[in-house]
Amino acid sequence: MTTTHAATDADALSSGAWEELVTSALLGTQRRTPRGSEPGPNAAAALLDAAAVETVRRRAGLVPARAARRPEPAPDDDRPPLPAAAARRLAMLLTDRPGAAGTGRRGTAPDLMELLPQWLATANARGFAAPPETLPALLDAARGRTDLRPAALAFAGPRALWLARLNPDWKFALRATPGGGTALPGPGATERIRQLWQEGLFAERVALLASLRSRDPAAGRELLASTWATERAEDRLMFLDSLRTGLAPADEPFLEQALADRSRNVRATAAELLSALPDSALAARMAARALTCVSLDHATDRPAIAVEAPHECDAGMERDGVVAKPPAGRGERSWWFGQLVEAAPLGTWPARLGGRTPEEIVALPVTDDWQGELHAAWCRAAVRQRNAAWARALLGAPTAPEAGGPGAVSLAERAKLLGTLEGDERAEWVAGFIATHGLSEAFQLLGMCGVPWAPPLGRAVVDALNIARDAGSYPWSFSGVMGLAERCLDPCEAGRLDGLLAVPDEPEDASPGAGGYWAEAFQRLVTTLRLRAAMTEELGAV
Repeated sequence: MTTTHAATDADALSSGAWEELVTSALLGTQRRTPRGSEPGPNAAAALLDAAAVETVRRRAGLVPARAARRPEPAPDDDRPPLPAAAARRLAMLLTDRPGAAGTGRRGTAPDLMELLPQWLATANARGFAAPPETLPALLDAARGRTDLRPAALAFAGPRALWLARLNPDWKFALRATPGGGTALPGPGATERIRQLWQEGLFAERVALLASLRSRDPAAGRELLASTWATERAEDRLMFLDSLRTGLAPADEPFLEQALADRSRNVRATAAELLSALPDSALAARMAARALTCVSLDHATDRPAIAVEAPHECDAGMERDGVVAKPPAGRGERSWWFGQLVEAAPLGTWPARLGGRTPEEIVALPVTDDWQGELHAAWCRAAVRQRNAAWARALLGAPTAPEAGGPGAVSLAERAKLLGTLEGDERAEWVAGFIATHGLSEAFQLLGMCGVPWAPPLGRAVVDALNIARDAGSYPWSFSGVMGLAERCLDPCEAGRLDGLLAVPDEPEDASPGAGGYWAEAFQRLVTTLRLRAAMTEELGAV
């Protein structure tokens, strides 16, 4: 390219230059000659030259502009560099592109982009710094996948934020980083904290409040109280949500005041937070209301629970967060009743129902078809109050004949209840569920289990996949579970799968070619597990 030609390109490549080049390429240079070049046979070559220059500039992370003051140097990253093998692996993960969509089979090659979140988590846990040359690709990956952003930005470090200030395509990194990438005041910087709270942008103030609540909940609450009366309603709602971190009885007086807020959403959030404090005055008021609705019915042959739902939603109930108007298709009384029960402390019920344990209470029949409504409200209460004892009772035994459980009305609610249990207990329960009910209803439950899956859960999943294969159906209906297995199964399980790699003998009623598809799926699973093991070893190298 000549010097004159390069200078012409530099003048032409202003804001929106890439879009102009793309338009010229789509329409053809005969119909639209690129800016800065002459019509004629050389226009196509000029277009390609300009596109090459612009591509290099985009990849470098710098938007072309007129000469200005040079940017400040990128900050140092003091973390140790990646081992060479891990750096090569990262480059491979970032350049992988999924196969063509719409085909019936994925083949045996692992989906490398799906392994990137796990790679980033391990690299962050071991405190490595990102290689500078990978930062543009990391930012592009995080731009396209919001689930990657927290881990990708943590790994990319301060230099990624420096780059993000130079390229509008990466502005999301500044929004996703507390304080827009600027350091938040430390614990002793009282004046700096006050100034940032008074003068900072909304995102900076939210980040500051979240930071304070994580290290000094009382200081965060006092900071919020100092300007509460002058904040906009939508801002009050976001700030109030920050109090979930470090929520404690000391927050009750402030939350009680928020119950009188002019915004309905703020009142509802304050009520929800207070109901998560079982000793709060609001919890006591809701318990008193709920107790008038639920009692033991001694008129039947065996003990049962009787329900008398409220006949009105008074002003006091509304002040305490009860929404008066039900959603479409829902009766008013059942709507009010459910809100009262889910906000009442679960410790209310044993004394009310004859000193019974949660398991015994859940096992009691409920009169007049109120069981579903009552148990669903108890499920929501167990999740809100993080009550593992009630969660176990409502989940029931994983081997029970009914997959819905004694208290859950859906698998989604069961998944939420599982979230209140410790990791090992959660995995053991899901393993028992799969052994009894198979994989068709287990996808949401598997998503609640920690990675890598505990050995009993991994064995249950592999056994269930093997049973599905022997049944002769296509593996596509299990593709979601297979994808989870590729990311979550312990890599040490790869050896147990070797026997599943051969194409099985197909029964007479099997779907044509199903055995071959299953062999491919298991080959991909084994390859992925071994790749994950190699990734972990590379990140552990010195």
